[in-house]
Parts: sequence; C-alpha cells; structure tokens
Amino acid sequence: MTKNYESLRNDMVDYQLVPRGIKSLLVLDAMRSVPRHLFVPESMQGNAYADSPLPIGLGQTISQPYIVAYMTEQLEPAHGMKVLEIGTGSGYQAAVLAYLGCDVYTIELLEEHADNAGRILAACGFDNVKVKHGNGYTGWPDEAPFDAIIITAAPDSIPTALIAQLKDNGRMIIPVGEVHAVQSLKLLTKVGEAITAEELILVRFVPMVDK
Repeated sequence: MTKNYESLRNDMVDYQLVPRGIKSLLVLDAMRSVPRHLFVPESMQGNAYADSPLPIGLGQTISQPYIVAYMTEQLEPAHGMKVLEIGTGSGYQAAVLAYLGCDVYTIELLEEHADNAGRILAACGFDNVKVKHGNGYTGWPDEAPFDAIIITAAPDSIPTALIAQLKDNGRMIIPVGEVHAVQSLKLLTKVGEAITAEELILVRFVPMVDK
C-alpha cells in the first residue's frame, strides 16, 4: 500500500515539532514540504517521518526531524543567505535550507554520500545547493565568507578555519563534545573579531572527522 507521505509530514510537524516549540512558520512550511523519505535508504522510507534519527549507511545517520527543524530555526535563515553546511550526509538538511531560499554550500567527507546527496538534491530540483566532497575542517575558503554555518557532526572543539569564514554578524550552530558522548549544541555569533557563544541543548551527533 502506498504511504501518504504528505500526511505523514503534516503529522510530523503537528505532533513532533510544534509541541516542542518550533515557531518559525517558514521552517514549519519547509518541514511540511521537503520529501524527507527521498533522503533515506529505500528500506527506511516507511520510517522517514518517525521521531528519531535513521541510519543512512557507512556509520552515518539522518538527524531526528526535530533537531533539523531546531537547528534551522536557530540560524534564522532568509532568502538569499549564503550558508555553509559541514556534513552533507543524506542531503536533507541542505534541502530544507535550499527550500527556504538559501544558497547552500555543503561539504561531505564520504564520497559515496556526497555523490548520492548531489543526485537526490538535483532530482528534487534544488539547484541552489553545491555539494563538495572534502574535509569539513577546512571549510570552503573559495566561497567564503558565509552568512551562516551549520555543522551536523561533532568536533571536540570549534574549528578556527570555520570561524574565519563566517561573515560579520554571522551565525554558526555546532555540536561540540567528545566522540560517542552527549554533546552541547552551541550557537555562535560573530561581531567584528568577537565571538559570543550560547549553549542551547544537549545532542548526540556522529563525530566530525579530520582527514
């Protein structure tokens, strides 16, 4: 029986996101609209809108819908913003930002995931996303600076190269902490040379690997 994915997306928003405090109408619209099931393995598509992360292969996961919505909302995305993402994974987070009109530059360490995400994003019509296979620790200096940076894997400290690629008044959201432990999701704001950091919530992400 064919699943009604639109109905499942609406349920995801109404019963997972809104009750937990996601308020941005733009973010909620993106979460209702982007076909998350296309960004997970076919065997997992029936669970694509469940309240949990899902494996996507090679030891990587697609984040829980709430975490995607929460991190997106914290960045305060707007049409035309230039956003760097570290950790493309399935491509779903990039798709949500692209739906909101951001120009997304996303870097993935694992070539297989980079290629697969690029294909799915293109098939979905997100031509405002550029996918690069490379080391997220070095960022994308040729395209810097960025209005916002989102990191979807956890380093044990904040990479200085990424801070340098953030625009004045730019925002960065990043989980920081030890491998296989609970990490702290931080929101950084850059004003001139000053960086302010706000502790948000506790999270658990795959490690950010430096290669």
